Amino acid sequence: MNNDLDNDGKRILVGLFDDKENAEEAYRTLRDAGYTRDEINVVMNPETKEKYYNDDQVVETDTGNKALEGAGAGGTIGGVVGGIGAAVAALGSNLIIPGLGLVVLGPLAAGLAGFGAGGLTGGIIGALVGAGTPKEKAEVYHRGVENGKILISVHPHSNEDIINFRNSWHEHNAQEVYPAATA
Repeated sequence: MNNDLDNDGKRILVGLFDDKENAEEAYRTLRDAGYTRDEINVVMNPETKEKYYNDDQVVETDTGNKALEGAGAGGTIGGVVGGIGAAVAALGSNLIIPGLGLVVLGPLAAGLAGFGAGGLTGGIIGALVGAGTPKEKAEVYHRGVENGKILISVHPHSNEDIINFRNSWHEHNAQEVYPAATA
């Protein structure tokens, strides 16, 4: 299936998650496979961020996790529980895109920041289409984020990764996973 390729020939995998736990598991699957925080996109609305990742819900542990080293928070935040929560804690309010009302982690943030007052619809849809998502799916993802879902996307390194991540995400109740299957 070649319609899941963006202009650079990269495949994209995108899914929506209804809750923090399943989104965290999907994110953790990517991190455990060696993907960096800079390769993984997480998009949610500010209300979803506040619901799942407010300051009171960030818990530090003794694990000494260095996943956040150099994440823009002045170094390591020792072992913050949860992959997405750790990234949110590291970046704080810097991840809210002005004019769009989005909370974005990952490479999509840079593209979205340029949209400014262009509006949520044009911004998220345009960024997802530019990253290789078909426009119809990008519109579905936009509505999902508006309605409180958490979007995760990544450019998998291989077809095997697409298959593995897609299967794992389905186990964690991902919705609207694109691509649905690979050739």
